[in-house]
Amino acid sequence: MIRIGSRGSKLALWQANWVKEKLEKRFPDAEVSIKIIKTTGDRLQQETEVSQSIPKGLFTKEIQDAVLRNEVDIAVHSLKDLPTDTHEGLTLVSITKREDPHDAVVCRSSTTKLADLPQAARVGTSSTRRRSQLLNLRPDLQIEEVRGNVDTRLRKLDEGEFDCLLLAAAGLIRLGLKDRISELLSPEVMVPAVGQGALAIETRSDDKETQRYIRTLNHKATHICCYAERVFLEALGGGCQVPIAAHAQIEKERLMLRGCVASLDGKIVVKRAISGTVEEAEFLGNKLAEKILAAGADKLLKEIKTLGRSNTPSKIG
Repeated sequence: MIRIGSRGSKLALWQANWVKEKLEKRFPDAEVSIKIIKTTGDRLQQETEVSQSIPKGLFTKEIQDAVLRNEVDIAVHSLKDLPTDTHEGLTLVSITKREDPHDAVVCRSSTTKLADLPQAARVGTSSTRRRSQLLNLRPDLQIEEVRGNVDTRLRKLDEGEFDCLLLAAAGLIRLGLKDRISELLSPEVMVPAVGQGALAIETRSDDKETQRYIRTLNHKATHICCYAERVFLEALGGGCQVPIAAHAQIEKERLMLRGCVASLDGKIVVKRAISGTVEEAEFLGNKLAEKILAAGADKLLKEIKTLGRSNTPSKIG
């Protein structure tokens, strides 16, 4: 029996069921079930008075605690929600093949692009990363907080509360809503969140039997790319509220890593890129962080209280 712990949103359950189906296909004799766990992040997301970005760990901690208490055997997370510091007693066993990592523009008309939005158009997003990069591109736009699951956000758009939404393309695709995407923003235009589009699967560190099953879901190329991104985030102090973004991809055996640090108002955006061999993922993550800091990101990061961090993010167990 393999018990999967998951948040209860439609997207989270899609992700958990995807893992369940993959395991059942590869191991026909395995019994796989899903247990829904409500997180603090879910509760806060439903409260309209919340106006600041919700810390990543609030979407994962209760599920991780359930794994440690042996109430479930594995935790399935959106990797972008998983903090880079290691949770004692848990091992990040697999990172699954990445879905489209881009940020998506969603308008009522599927032909409307970002450049088509009129002056002072209302754009809904709950991400400080998207807010800051968008304001840098279009300072005339009115960026407004939007909460709720994907269906709720789309309903608010269709009812005229917003002229446009910014959402992760991966979530829309997984929910069968690809046709709602008006435009995909390239990483050159808007650098995605670290780990965007990938799923992370954690187990108890001493649960070698479950790890044997879960390790088969790891996608090597995605893991290498996401590891470089998470090293970059960790080197900059990943727990902070300054918008930090990174995107890596492998092209002709070369690892291309792009990073970004921005001010909350979007007036300052520091972007840099680096490339090397796939074996240099950790080195490239740290080196890009050095380049970004030297280019002025250190001034942005010094404006906030640096949170504690571990030396390196979780590797495959």
